[in-house]
Amino acid sequence: MTILTLTKMAPYLWVLSLALLFMVSGVRGTSPRQPIAVPFGRNYVPTWAFDHIKYYNGGSEIQLLLDKYTGTGFQSKGSYLFGHFSMDMKLVPGDSAGTVTAFYLSSQNSEHDEIDFEFLGNRSGQPYILQTNVFTGGKGDREQRIYLWFDPTTAFHRYSVLWSDYLILFLVDDTPIRVFKNCKDLGVKFPFNQPMKLYSSLWNADDWATRGGLEKTDWSKAPFVAAYKGFHIDGCEASVEAKFCATKGRRWWDQKEFQDLDAYQYRRLAWVRQKYTIYNYCTDRVRYPNVPPECKRDRDI
Repeated sequence: MTILTLTKMAPYLWVLSLALLFMVSGVRGTSPRQPIAVPFGRNYVPTWAFDHIKYYNGGSEIQLLLDKYTGTGFQSKGSYLFGHFSMDMKLVPGDSAGTVTAFYLSSQNSEHDEIDFEFLGNRSGQPYILQTNVFTGGKGDREQRIYLWFDPTTAFHRYSVLWSDYLILFLVDDTPIRVFKNCKDLGVKFPFNQPMKLYSSLWNADDWATRGGLEKTDWSKAPFVAAYKGFHIDGCEASVEAKFCATKGRRWWDQKEFQDLDAYQYRRLAWVRQKYTIYNYCTDRVRYPNVPPECKRDRDI
């Protein structure tokens, strides 16, 4: 092959090399659809201590207040079987030791299912801890704890759950921090037939939240304030008694590109595991001498 021929082919060789690079490195797949911000009252109602919820900008932003008398909380109007749920939150700043800010889904049955984000307060200057958990058929004990790679008290950040018949995906600002796959074939229960409502609350848990309860809430710093906006719900709404989603298989989260993480998303998840994970039940051989069967499929070992 002559030098002239190689020169003419150079642009095509460059394109081919670039294509091969993407094949090796993994092309970024489809992330969950971007949330649509709505006012609080569109999807949610207060549940307790109504006077401890403050509304701003026509209800597009709210604040929850915690003092020595009470915390407060809210819940979704509807119940859902599968969907995409997200909340933009700015956590309690400063000395928040003893406080817990929670955003979660939960069913109403005795053998309940639950999908949890719990933000554990800290002493000033120490990092927040984000704890996630998944309950299936009334069984939990699947805690994972991470530090966040930013200060969650200075600006709003987005915390999301994608729940389908294939997986439960936890995301922070579109970065996967945890995946819990449907492992019914391995004998692991998976939430699929109990509709769940969404809940959020700010409450005092100084008997366990910070350093196992060693750090108590300093009420001289009250009221503690957590801010919310976004209030996005895109779910299959169902009655509490429903056992299936009437549109199952036709929603966007049922499509193939959302049934697993791609190479890029798994690399982001590995980054969180390597740099920010401080506890993972999958690697706790004291509590679980035998590795829980879902952990390998979830790439948590």
